Amino acid sequence: MKFKNWFILIVLFLFQGIKAQIKDPVKFKYNINSLPNNEYEAVLTATIEPKWHIYSQDLPADSGIPTQMKLTSKEGIDLIGKVIEVGKKHDEFSEAFGAQIVYYSDLVQFKQKFKLKNGAKPATVSAEITYQTCNDRVCLAPNTLEFDQKVSPTATAAKEIPTEDKSNDIKNETAKAGDSFYVTNSGKTGTVLAPKYPKVETKQEGLKVASINFMHPETDCGIAQEKNSENFWTYLLLGFFGGLIALLTPCVFPMIPLTVSFFTKGSKDKAKGKRDAFIYGFFIFLIFVLLSVPFHIIDGIAGNVFNQISTSVWLNVVFFIIFIFFAGSFFGYYDITLPSSIANKSSKAEDAGGIIGIFFMALTLVIVSFSCTGPILGSLLGSSLTGSADIPMLLTFALAGFGLSWAIVFGLLALFPQALQSLPKSGGWMNTVKVFLGFIELGLALKFLSKADLVSKTFFLKRELFIAIWILISIGLVLYLFGKIRFPHDDKKAKISTTRKVIGVLGIGFIIYLIQGLFPGERPKLQYLSGILPPINVSYLHDEKDGILGMHPEHDYFKAIELAKKENKPVLIDFTGYGCENCRKMEEFVWSEPDILPILQNEIVLASLYVDDKEALPEREQTSIDMGNGQKKKVKTIGDKWSLFQQINFNNNSQPHYVLVTPDGKVINTPISGYMPKEDFKKFLECGIEYFKKNKK
Repeated sequence: MKFKNWFILIVLFLFQGIKAQIKDPVKFKYNINSLPNNEYEAVLTATIEPKWHIYSQDLPADSGIPTQMKLTSKEGIDLIGKVIEVGKKHDEFSEAFGAQIVYYSDLVQFKQKFKLKNGAKPATVSAEITYQTCNDRVCLAPNTLEFDQKVSPTATAAKEIPTEDKSNDIKNETAKAGDSFYVTNSGKTGTVLAPKYPKVETKQEGLKVASINFMHPETDCGIAQEKNSENFWTYLLLGFFGGLIALLTPCVFPMIPLTVSFFTKGSKDKAKGKRDAFIYGFFIFLIFVLLSVPFHIIDGIAGNVFNQISTSVWLNVVFFIIFIFFAGSFFGYYDITLPSSIANKSSKAEDAGGIIGIFFMALTLVIVSFSCTGPILGSLLGSSLTGSADIPMLLTFALAGFGLSWAIVFGLLALFPQALQSLPKSGGWMNTVKVFLGFIELGLALKFLSKADLVSKTFFLKRELFIAIWILISIGLVLYLFGKIRFPHDDKKAKISTTRKVIGVLGIGFIIYLIQGLFPGERPKLQYLSGILPPINVSYLHDEKDGILGMHPEHDYFKAIELAKKENKPVLIDFTGYGCENCRKMEEFVWSEPDILPILQNEIVLASLYVDDKEALPEREQTSIDMGNGQKKKVKTIGDKWSLFQQINFNNNSQPHYVLVTPDGKVINTPISGYMPKEDFKKFLECGIEYFKKNKK
């Protein structure tokens, strides 16, 4: 066997153990179909792994990397029409980009019709696809692939022209001798060397840095990242607290002692009474869970219906109106009830006795209490529509938490009936709870109006106006709690309890917190309300400045290293992208934090390497790698360069990706990826910087 073949086999073997970290969630297949009238159709079919997506070819400017398909042939072709997209389409508003984003998941085809200029001669038709792959946590570097197909006019009877099978060996068709290794998105490796130019050190010109060894960092301090998973338990907890609040309303609270007493005192067999009370609580839990079943069926039929709902202008306006309507009900101006016939039928079914009777008793409670629980359940539905996880499942967990709180309360009181004596008596305080919830509903309603405003791109409800309205709502709540304003069901001579006064003082604190968001500052404010308020660029005060948060990072790793040597600081490599939504979230919500930004400004040299920078490399640095099976990887832009730099040295192709290195290019601690809590990012920075200060020369 020739030395070159042995060399390739050794390289493949060495990278085999670590290539799994290179993510390649999209697989492409290239076919050319024959059509009538001597026309052809080139089809690139993308199969996408679950939870990943690629963008449409039609995106607003500066809002992600659009997919681009180009068709060429040396023999000449005439394109017919535009590229057509066919697949599972998602249309959502991105708060990070401030624009409507279209993307595809699972499977999508890009189709382009064409004719051969020399209709009687065979031709090789090349398809080039440029795309970016993202999930809800990271974005991978933009990728460009090429495919070649031979088209023979004599084979017009064939429906499909098979893909040309090429060698799996990775070859460099344009690079010159002496190249270093590249790792492609598929995990394959090849010999692509930086040419030896006069008076230029190949160590800097090449992308492989010998000192970098991310698998054996200088220290093991920092954080151990776990795989991202949807936090359904958060919604279970939200539902649980929502259920506890609902228990304190006039529709439910007075029924607790009556119902528990019915089970524990209405039967001579106390054990049976307690058992029936537990069954009663379980049925309440079951009924609330069953309320989520239709949403699973709807989602199964309509696919992405909930994502469409969450970004629909008119449906968000409808939710805004509904929440205002809920608020009016809580304020006591009217009641929201289900038709009385439903409650009557359920009540009559209680006479069936046994377990069936207990079930209908639970159902009657749920129906009768709807005037208080309906708005709270509506809030849970609204919050689940803004979640990033499986929306029907989020709703199931939220409703399960709601029902669980009721089941636990009824179960415990059945087990310890003497505790009924310690429950507070029904009274005006329950109406106070309802009115308090009414103000909460007003605040939540504004979120839906804001989403409709953003999606429609009217940008009327700017950040400061949103905050000002919330301040007015909060002032109204505080005045109510201190007894300065009243609603229809309030006792005019009621005394203001200590609890109301304490909550009122907290409300004043919240107003003071909100007021600071009305004034400009060097850093984004009201970070605890991120995701609720309009984005910081939808603002009367927004003024675009150069750099990131006042910083001016280097955009070349080697220049950053030289600067780090002069300043004797570590380098924070920030693999990022102009179209990376999670990167913007990190910058706005984490980097800008007052205990993070000074570290970035003073303790490190920031090297932001944009993997989607479209500026062309000097011609001598451009190359093309044959990946086999008709696919070619182009290296023509600055983004291609830093994308490969990331893959070669860190065996990773996701953004954001953060690495701390010393001025001599050694990895300090384990790199981290994706959007993360501030505490994790801070721990990563402080750990690496502290180690560097102790060991720097």
